[in-house]
Amino acid sequence: QVQLVESGGGLVQPGGSLRLSCAVSGLTLEDYAIGWFRQAPGKDREGVACIDSRTNRTLYRDSVKERFTVSSDSAKNTVYLQMFSLKPEDTAVYYCAAVDRRWMQVVNAIPHRAYFDNWGQGIQVTVSP
Repeated sequence: QVQLVESGGGLVQPGGSLRLSCAVSGLTLEDYAIGWFRQAPGKDREGVACIDSRTNRTLYRDSVKERFTVSSDSAKNTVYLQMFSLKPEDTAVYYCAAVDRRWMQVVNAIPHRAYFDNWGQGIQVTVSP
């Protein structure tokens, strides 16, 4: 069974940092791209970052590309999202999800969420003074 489990969320102050982890099982990580998405109350789920776990090509949402870093560790079957300089508008439930990595070869932006078949349950990130 394919499973993705997020961890590392919580409450931080503006300007703080947080590292999210996505532990994946039931698939070969190097055959997939792993995306990070987030959803705030009343808003659509939006792509934050994505990584091709074989080539380490990365894609970012414009609003986070200078503050967030996504990385993949195939030995641990884990993908990370390191977040710096967090802002209140980063507050959301964060999800990781998997898509066939071949899609990353033909796009210049994070694939739409509809392409991702496997999702974690999500984890809360709250940025507040």
